[in-house]
Amino acid sequence: MVGRRRCRRNEDRHCSAPAMWLRADRQFPAAEALVSQLHREQFSRVEENPVNIRVIDWIWHIRGRLALAPGHTGNEAFDRLDPLFRQAGTSHERTDDALSFMKKNSAAQDKMSVFDRGAFRIESGVKGPVLHYHLTSRALLFCFLAPLLFISIAQFTVVTNKWNKAHQESPEKPVVAPMHPIDRALGAPVPDTPDADGSGAEGDAKKPSPTPAYVFAGIFAALYVAGRILEHRLVKALFRKRLLAV
Repeated sequence: MVGRRRCRRNEDRHCSAPAMWLRADRQFPAAEALVSQLHREQFSRVEENPVNIRVIDWIWHIRGRLALAPGHTGNEAFDRLDPLFRQAGTSHERTDDALSFMKKNSAAQDKMSVFDRGAFRIESGVKGPVLHYHLTSRALLFCFLAPLLFISIAQFTVVTNKWNKAHQESPEKPVVAPMHPIDRALGAPVPDTPDADGSGAEGDAKKPSPTPAYVFAGIFAALYVAGRILEHRLVKALFRKRLLAV
């Protein structure tokens, strides 16, 4: 009986512990603030430890800034940019000094269809407020990775061809039958010597060529370079036109 009572008391203590913690949180709201502060410090440490991704995120991220016209405020600047985010498949959120948008299945007529998401913020500069923008594009990332993929395919094709050739070649020299004296007297042409692997030009023609993969790699590389440079200039010109429009 004594043992059972002790067990029940222990169970009651273990079961009542979470309830006591909840009551303590309610009675001491400062504990919740302390816990949230600890979580923020922990996440800030996690963000500082990883490798700085900005070393490579320029591949698919576009950043820039534009000075606002004299006398214009952040609300006026966002009012001028607002038609750009009233497109099909575009959702956006706006505050007094910040704006963020996201695009999903945007139409081809959208002037910013190449960008998937972005953020704008207004900061005070030496000569007045400045608009800072940060845009991301998965299309640019795909065009950057595609050449690497096709180059890998081309190199794999070259290695495969070499491996097949090394295993198909025979160490024995092909036997060439001598010409008949009558054929030689009549001036018949000398027969060609067969190749060692017995395939000749026909076998070389059947081997996969890495050339198409190199061609596609060059095409996507050109698309990325052109898109990375042109899209940055086009979107900056678009924002400037909207902000400075009378």
